[in-house]
Amino acid sequence: MKKHGWVALMTGALLLTSCGEDAVVVDPLPEQSARPVIQNYAALTYANYTEAVKQAKAMQTVIDAFVASPSKERLEAARTAWLAARDSYGQSEAFRFYGGPIDNEDDGPEGQINAWPLDENYIDGAAGSNTVGIIADTVNYPSLTQGTLLEANERDSEVNISSGYHAIEFLLWGEDTSETGPGDRPFTDFVDGGTRPNADRRRQYLTLATRQLIEDLESVQVQWAPGQDNYARRFTAEAPKEAVLKILTGLGSLSGAELAGERMAVAYDNKDQEDEHSCFSDNTHQDLYNNALGIQNVYLGAYGSVSGQGLSTLVAAVNPALDQKMKARLKASLDAIRAIPAPFDQAILGADSSPGRQKVKAAIDALRAQTDTLVEVATALGITLNLE
Repeated sequence: MKKHGWVALMTGALLLTSCGEDAVVVDPLPEQSARPVIQNYAALTYANYTEAVKQAKAMQTVIDAFVASPSKERLEAARTAWLAARDSYGQSEAFRFYGGPIDNEDDGPEGQINAWPLDENYIDGAAGSNTVGIIADTVNYPSLTQGTLLEANERDSEVNISSGYHAIEFLLWGEDTSETGPGDRPFTDFVDGGTRPNADRRRQYLTLATRQLIEDLESVQVQWAPGQDNYARRFTAEAPKEAVLKILTGLGSLSGAELAGERMAVAYDNKDQEDEHSCFSDNTHQDLYNNALGIQNVYLGAYGSVSGQGLSTLVAAVNPALDQKMKARLKASLDAIRAIPAPFDQAILGADSSPGRQKVKAAIDALRAQTDTLVEVATALGITLNLE
């Protein structure tokens, strides 16, 4: 995923309200109210990453079976497992954009986990091109290891992606040349003497990429584990102003510049399949929905079995009408994304008056309105949120 800088400035969190001729100082982030929200955010973050690891391991089990004995049925099972694994990770993207464990500049693994768009020829040549790509290049890549994949990731270009969900996606589906469905790589690409050479290296690459993805996800999960000397401990001890600023920066950045912008508006403007998120599997519509769902999860303070106080609690205490407006915006975005007809790469085509493009445009507008309301929420909590 492309990284974005973020700028968010905190103003004084003390607000002045009028009470007749007297001015009353109100703290919109009192310790006793804000601390449970911050602690619950850490709990649901850990729960979300734990589910992402669980689903990735389930995918690994199915992929290992496919690699051991490739068949059409096992390839289909691996694809199904990949689609299931995407749901929890998509929701976790609400925890990005403030330099936390997932995307800090020093060792955040986000670029190894979910980078896109991906140049297919960097990993494995397109159909008929059996001499290009890391898999075919036995001179520069005589052996394949997890280190090989990491060293090659984003080398010389942002589209030279060699690891993560989308590398696995490409290996499972291949290029998407269909107007009605996803890519359709035959399982025989993984069979010695099958449809393409280097089947053994293709199987090995798939195994290594899956193993690395799990290790990267686990490296983030452990930083949010409760009761450890880790990022979660430091985060939950931060002053309410600082912690809530990070939470809102994650939500606002994902909602605006990333989701409405990079993931939707760019594809809408260019009408190019290469600009859609999961372009090999045609899972983009579901990716978008899960991203928006992740924003709602954080605002309401709920994910899976975790259900506590979210930002909604704080906003309702200082401005109940704004809290209701924020909830309505979140629902409107989810509804608008759900209304986009799949596949996304076909919905973006045609005239602006075409039903698909109208639905995509409506979702972009809903997300932008949602982002504006998140800025209002920040202001109500005494925070100035300057988003990219």
